[in-house]
Amino acid sequence: MDNLSNIGVIKDVMQRHGFTFSKALGQNFLVNPSVCPRIAEMGNAKKGFGVIEIGTGVGVLTNELAKRADKVVAIEIDDRLIPVLEETLAEHDNVKVINADVMEVDLHKLIEEEFDGLEVAVCANLPYYITSPILMMLLEQRLRIRSVTVMVQKEAGTRLCAPVGTRDMGAVTVAVNYFSAPKILFNVSRGSFMPAPNVDSCVVRFDIKEDTPAGVTDEAFFFKMVRAAFSQRRKTLVNSVSSGMGLDKAAVTKAVENSGLPAAVRPEQLKMEQLVTFSEELKKLA
Repeated sequence: MDNLSNIGVIKDVMQRHGFTFSKALGQNFLVNPSVCPRIAEMGNAKKGFGVIEIGTGVGVLTNELAKRADKVVAIEIDDRLIPVLEETLAEHDNVKVINADVMEVDLHKLIEEEFDGLEVAVCANLPYYITSPILMMLLEQRLRIRSVTVMVQKEAGTRLCAPVGTRDMGAVTVAVNYFSAPKILFNVSRGSFMPAPNVDSCVVRFDIKEDTPAGVTDEAFFFKMVRAAFSQRRKTLVNSVSSGMGLDKAAVTKAVENSGLPAAVRPEQLKMEQLVTFSEELKKLA
């Protein structure tokens, strides 16, 4: 069904199936006809690729992905949308819809069973409240995927794609850059959705790195340090890490010194290599 971005068509489909939007699930469906084709084109939906879609809505993006990729596996948590999707995606024989919470799906197994011989990409128009948990799950699991393309709040996209070592960065920026190379593809106005959210959005693609930064001997410790460092942005690295990790301030100060960093350095001033060096020095003294 090619006219799924038409508001009248969407309302008709929803009405016939008795579907209403769920605030709890953060549902805002795309109605701008130019957005989903661009996401599909720029999100690696093409021959030789299988695509995992997370959060289908009424199938607007699913339809565009299915036109381009060899196979699409769409994961949708709202069981009320399953009969809707059976109608809107009826013309595609390369789409499989799974009614599940993506956070509970064994994605390694899914990729092995559904995408044998194919490269794999992830595309998603996620509810904003759960974007970061799902994104980090996808990255941390080290799945056999080439990229993750998601719609996020514009402000969140700026933070996710900020260079490490700049004022806009945060703990999630470090994590994202650790596993991938993020890039804002294009902006999407709030009027592109039904119902319209209160913020503008952007589409971001995370190209998965083959190798994570060298020198990290304990990833769990590294990310614990990063979360502590950015938990109190106005504080120095020494104060935020000693407070956030419950460590002796003298030990943290020594780790900063051993890393060749200024005593009053702030977390946002550190490049990835400096964060890694500091983490390794801290681990020796913690």
